[in-house]
Amino acid sequence: MKFPVSDQIRSVHFPPISEVKGWLAHREPGDPRPLVDLCQAVPDYPPARQLTDYLATMLDDPAVSKYSPDEGLSEVREAVCERYGRRCGAGPTPRQLCLTIGASQAFWLAMVTLCRAGDEVIVPLPAYFDHPMALEMLGIRPVWLPFDAEKGGIVEPAAVARLITPRTRAILLVTPSNPTGVVTPPDVIHELYSLARRRGIALVLDETYADFIPAGAPPHDLFADPAWGDHFVQIISFGKTFALTGYRAGCLVASESFIHHALKAQDTMAVCQPRITQHAIMYGVRYLDDWVDANRRMMERRHDLFRSEFTRPGNPFGLVASGTFFAWVRHPFPGRSGREVARQLALEAGVICLPGEVFGPGLEPYLRLAFGNIREEAIVEAVERFRALAV
Repeated sequence: MKFPVSDQIRSVHFPPISEVKGWLAHREPGDPRPLVDLCQAVPDYPPARQLTDYLATMLDDPAVSKYSPDEGLSEVREAVCERYGRRCGAGPTPRQLCLTIGASQAFWLAMVTLCRAGDEVIVPLPAYFDHPMALEMLGIRPVWLPFDAEKGGIVEPAAVARLITPRTRAILLVTPSNPTGVVTPPDVIHELYSLARRRGIALVLDETYADFIPAGAPPHDLFADPAWGDHFVQIISFGKTFALTGYRAGCLVASESFIHHALKAQDTMAVCQPRITQHAIMYGVRYLDDWVDANRRMMERRHDLFRSEFTRPGNPFGLVASGTFFAWVRHPFPGRSGREVARQLALEAGVICLPGEVFGPGLEPYLRLAFGNIREEAIVEAVERFRALAV
């Protein structure tokens, strides 16, 4: 290449999952142990058979291969809103939704609509790595809220308030957290919403894993406030919910005015979510509530078993926080980075996971483990590989 690329993108680290999977080329050939993939939060189970059977019937419809309105088909958005009513008691209207290419694109839409280059977004650590990567590419400054291991990563609203400046445009929170798995309690979310309202900024919640909160508890009651759209922007995903990660099934939820402006970026960025994905979402939100709840209970069992095994005496790795999809672990190697330890795990133990430092500065002592890919019967052996790693 004989021409320069943007300094903003040059300074952003390479996608960490791709980096970690690249280490496998150096794994000892002939290692008989199967690889344990704790790297990416992809459900190992397929979509519901009735959903894929339904999609097969749609392929003969010529309309499925055409554009939809930028924000998505009205009947799909109506079905999504009906699900909010069933599960939360209140929710957005169809004009307060934009269907997106995964939650990642919903995040980009939210940020380019909210911010200009040089603005600030408060980001609690550890942060889902795609978020600061996107902010840095856009010239938006992430303002880090330090990780408090004593509180298991639960955000303290008073600490957030101290970080707000005249350039702050939003408080960003992922709940349940990626990477820790921690569910932010509804009262803390309400405090953050009240803080955003008082300071004239937005609370942006990425709720990609909201359908996996233990016991199916509601994440918050913000939609009960008729004026929720004045200071609340929500990012959601149906990819984990309906095992449709490759379909890129996301959604941006905000006030009608915010969506109106976000559609300007949507039209230049993606035009619309693919129709086949929209039909998958519509079928899922109408007919798969019981299927989703059964998978949530299965993921809870995986988490409970993992937590029980990992915390038995004798494990040099320490469990700091965890939830239905993730565990946040302190490694036992002082002075070594998470990247060094994760690479050792990949090459010597046949376990891949992500190093803590890809989730923000100062997090080298940690690793993120994801157990969407690992079935219950493999969890005990996976934990034993951590126990057996030479310290």
